Amino acid sequence: MDATLELVTARAVEIVEGCEAAGILVFRGKRVETLAPTDGLVVRCDQLQERLGEGPGFDAALRSQPVYRITDFTEPQEGWPEFASQARALGVGSMMSFLLYTREEELGSLNRYSRRSAAFTQGSETVGWLLASHAAVAFSSARTADQLQHALAARHTIGEAMGMLMERLKISEDDAFNTVRRVSQERNIKLRDIARQICASGGLDA
Repeated sequence: MDATLELVTARAVEIVEGCEAAGILVFRGKRVETLAPTDGLVVRCDQLQERLGEGPGFDAALRSQPVYRITDFTEPQEGWPEFASQARALGVGSMMSFLLYTREEELGSLNRYSRRSAAFTQGSETVGWLLASHAAVAFSSARTADQLQHALAARHTIGEAMGMLMERLKISEDDAFNTVRRVSQERNIKLRDIARQICASGGLDA
């Protein structure tokens, strides 16, 4: 997934007129996470939006507004007064934010930055929107593939742990699974993490 997103943001800088930096903003619970930033400016702006609870990327991701284009950060921005002034102090001249979404889910926002005012045109917005639409599909597919890989790895680890318990305790496959599940519940530890501990130690401790 990381490689897919890095390609998306790199292409944004290459093909969107006026774009000097790009990144993807997503939410992990109440926290903001920056994915595939091409410049430290992207991370600093996302952190600023998280701290203030406002900003175009923040709103695109949370409020499902398809696109925001801020032409000039030297002018007051309705809705983001604090962000606009502090982003300007960070060196942002203009910015565009696009909602990343598919029919099934909203994923975050793809944000493009320029240190110049009025760097983005209507053409920039059109190309940016097309790239964001493709990026959302690529992001969703990559994330699904990533989750599948983790699920397969977890299943393999759980199976290996069950095999160890069956051998050491001379119990059935069902009993081995029920033992792993019971210990997981009792210790409030995820099933795959208990399985890893069994694989590392060769069995259950006291």
